[in-house]
Amino acid sequence: MTNKGKVRVGIIGSRFEGDIHCASFQLMPEEAEVVAIASPTPGHAEQLAKKYGIPRVFQDYKQMLKEPDIEMVTITAPNYLHAQMTIDIANAGKHVVCEKPLCITLAEADEMIETCKRKGVLLAYAEELFFTPKYVKAKEIADQGGFGKVYLVKQSEKHFGPHSDWFWDVERSGGGALMDLGCHGIAFCYWFLGRPAIKSVYAQLGTYVHGAKTKGDDDGVCILEFENNATGMVEVSWAKRGGMSDRSEIFGEGGVTYADLHMGNALPTYSEYGFGYAVEKAPSTQGWSYPVFEEHWNYGMPQEMRHFARCVRGKEMLQSTGEDGRVVMQVLYAAYASAGAGQKIFMPYKPTAKTPIGEWLGKRGK
Repeated sequence: MTNKGKVRVGIIGSRFEGDIHCASFQLMPEEAEVVAIASPTPGHAEQLAKKYGIPRVFQDYKQMLKEPDIEMVTITAPNYLHAQMTIDIANAGKHVVCEKPLCITLAEADEMIETCKRKGVLLAYAEELFFTPKYVKAKEIADQGGFGKVYLVKQSEKHFGPHSDWFWDVERSGGGALMDLGCHGIAFCYWFLGRPAIKSVYAQLGTYVHGAKTKGDDDGVCILEFENNATGMVEVSWAKRGGMSDRSEIFGEGGVTYADLHMGNALPTYSEYGFGYAVEKAPSTQGWSYPVFEEHWNYGMPQEMRHFARCVRGKEMLQSTGEDGRVVMQVLYAAYASAGAGQKIFMPYKPTAKTPIGEWLGKRGK
C-alpha cells in the first residue's frame, strides 16, 4: 500500500451522492484520485466511471476492498448499510469516509468507531457544512469575537423531497426529513459553537405532504439548548416547493450574519423553454429559476474531500469525526423522542427504541 503521492480512493455508490464525490475529487485533484467505483446496480458504476474517467468498476464493494492500492473508501450508500460497510472497509485496512447520517443506531455508531480505532484507520464523518466557504467564514468571524457572545445559531435546509426512493422507507433510512436534513443542522450548531455539551432537545415534527409515501416526518423544527447558554435552531422540510433552500443565521450580542448557500450564488434566470440543470432539487427550469454556479464548491464538498485525503497523509488533523456523527445520532434519538412525547428531552438521552424514528412512531401508535 502506497504512502506517498495522491491518495487512491474507491467510492461505494453510483447515484446522486456518488456523482458528487466523483466531481468533488476532480475539482480539487492535487491530493487524491478516484481509481475505483462499486455499485450493485447493473450499468450504474460503468456510466459514472465513463463520465469521470475512473479506471476500475465493481458490482460488489467487497471485491473492490481487495485492491491493495486503494487507501480510502467513501460510502454513499443507503443509511442502513453504513455500519457494515464501515466495518468491512476498516477490516480491509482502509480509511473510511462515511456520508451522513453516520448510521441508524447508537450501537452501530459505537461499533464503527471501535473497529476503526482498533484497525488504526480514520473514520471521517462527511459533514460538508464544516467546510462550506460561507459557513467557515462566519465561524472565523465568530471565533475572532466579531459577534461578541453568540446566543443563537440557526440552520435551515428545505426542499420537496429526497432524490432516491429508499429515503422514504424508514427501515432503510432510519427516519424522515429530520434524519436526512436535520443531521446537517445539528452538526452545524454543535460545530459552530465549539462543540459544547448539549443540555436539552425539543422537536416538533409532522407528516404534512408525503403521508402516502412515508411513515417518516416531512417537516419539522428542532431546538438545541447548550451548556454554554446558547441555542441552536434547526429547520428541515421535504415539503417545501421550489427547489433547495439552505441557509444559516448567527446572532450575537454584538453582531449578526446571514449565509444563504443559494440565492447569494445564483443567477436569476427566466426561460420560456427550460434548460438542463439549475440547482439541486429544482423541479423545473421553465419560468423563473435560480441556477447556482460552482454549486459543489459553494457547499464545501471538494474542500471536505481534500481535507480527508490530507488527513490520510498526516498533513491535517481530522475535523469531522465518527464521534461527531455519534453526537448527532444521539440528538436525533432525543429529537424524535421529544416530538413523540411533546416535551423537552434532557441530555444525555438513553434510547428506548431501536431507531431514532421509532421513538416518534411508537408514540404516534404507528
